[in-house]
Amino acid sequence: MSRPLYVIGHRNPDTDSICSAIGYAHLKQALGELAVPARAGKINSETRFVLEKFGVEIPILIADLYPRAKDIMSPVAITLLPDETLQELGQRMKESEAKSAAVVDEKGLLLGMVSLGDLAKRYFEELEMPDLASAGVSLRAILKVLNGKIEVAGEIDKIVRGKIWIAAAKAETFKRLIKAGDIALVGDREEEQLTLIECGIDLLVITGNANASNSVRAAAAERGALIFRTRFDTYTAARLVNQSIPVRSIMQQNVVAFKPADLVSDIRDITVRTRFRNYPVAENGKIIGMINRDRLIVPERERVVLVDHNEKTQAVEGIEEAHIVEIIDHHRLGGLETGEPIFIRHDPVGSTSTIVAFMHWHRNVEIPPQIAGLLLAGVISDTLFFRSPTATAQDRNAAEKLAGIAGVELQAFGMEVLRAGSRFTDMQPEEIIRYDLKEFQIGEYRVSISQVSVMGAAELLVERVESLQAALAGVRQKDGFDLALLMLTDVLNETTHLLYAGKPVGLLRSAFGEEDAAAVFVLPGTLSRKKQVVPPLVEAARQEE
Repeated sequence: MSRPLYVIGHRNPDTDSICSAIGYAHLKQALGELAVPARAGKINSETRFVLEKFGVEIPILIADLYPRAKDIMSPVAITLLPDETLQELGQRMKESEAKSAAVVDEKGLLLGMVSLGDLAKRYFEELEMPDLASAGVSLRAILKVLNGKIEVAGEIDKIVRGKIWIAAAKAETFKRLIKAGDIALVGDREEEQLTLIECGIDLLVITGNANASNSVRAAAAERGALIFRTRFDTYTAARLVNQSIPVRSIMQQNVVAFKPADLVSDIRDITVRTRFRNYPVAENGKIIGMINRDRLIVPERERVVLVDHNEKTQAVEGIEEAHIVEIIDHHRLGGLETGEPIFIRHDPVGSTSTIVAFMHWHRNVEIPPQIAGLLLAGVISDTLFFRSPTATAQDRNAAEKLAGIAGVELQAFGMEVLRAGSRFTDMQPEEIIRYDLKEFQIGEYRVSISQVSVMGAAELLVERVESLQAALAGVRQKDGFDLALLMLTDVLNETTHLLYAGKPVGLLRSAFGEEDAAAVFVLPGTLSRKKQVVPPLVEAARQEE
């Protein structure tokens, strides 16, 4: 089965990030790809409103792309119960060409592992007839491995309690060596058969498909001995009896097992120390897969399409471990490296959703009303309903066409989306800061820029400036940023109030002038993080150098 292609936006996803991921996954599906929309963080209230309005499920959460045990494990080829025989183990290994098997109980709980090496070790260490008594072998198991026929019946499930003998010596020798409870293998020799029964054996195995005489049958019945007949010769039968031993007698109980979520990097270190060929993967004690050490050399990487971002600092954790197939974006280039040439669609428009919509139309792929509604919401959100300087004629054209497909009135729906994105009164200060946080490398400084859009900044500024500034300082310190910024963007008045924590403050003053008495930079006409905040900071950092 082919691996899915994940279409995923940036961390702290906004509406455009989520909606463009869903929209582009739809396009890839229509073109025959097994595409799955995904997200790299918690969705915000605006996005939740949009998804609920159009009845679309929240994309799956991918916390990181580091390969894990579940990504490289294979199906379990063989499982056996502990009382199954070595013969059954060998046959199933031969049929499946597996090199190891898992031993489980009736509930599927992992008890141990047994490998081809364990079988080989037992074979080479076997210098005499095996001690079946200590292994808990039953007479029924012996009958099974010999493919035998019962000549004289008895207590078939009795556990072996003595030794096994190949009756090749004289009768006088039998009487001296063989004890009650032993098992004897003998050919078509009636006198020896009677002598063995007289010794009190539990089982007489007649080899070469020979029949027991009436007198032998009578003697066995009188003394309570069983008689099996097998078509195998005495030598072969002796070898096969050894295969009646249960798997639990040779299985390795101290198994090195992994959990599905264990990182491949950690697994690799453990396998170097332990050097087994195969390792079980267990969940809640039950085996669900196997890892072959050879697969750890070059594990298959997750295939991803990045939408609405192209910088490593904004991408899902572990992006360096994934295979980036495509990038669909409208931001500045952020220096993300790939191992090979890839497809990139990078347009200077106000929203990635605009790009995704046009890609549908260019490829003559019909956009369903639900998807059209989501893409429209992405355009409205990222362009602040065309108020942002990033908005273009393409964005407006796409929005008008999408509104018609989705069956909504553009002006009314636009205000609905903006209002849904302005609900911050019930959120804690740190939640507000992390609502839409993006990380940037500006000169030698690691900078976070958060942005929230409100229908009038006063509702957040009044009585909340100090708490927001304190939370901003906490986020900066916790996440290790040099500078943390929060844009409170008043959409209706087209003004941004910029709060900050950290240094250098001189960088901000060079870019935006002086702050007010509350240590807030008031930026009239500023709506766009991408076009009106980041570029002045980059230029100020360049002049500083």
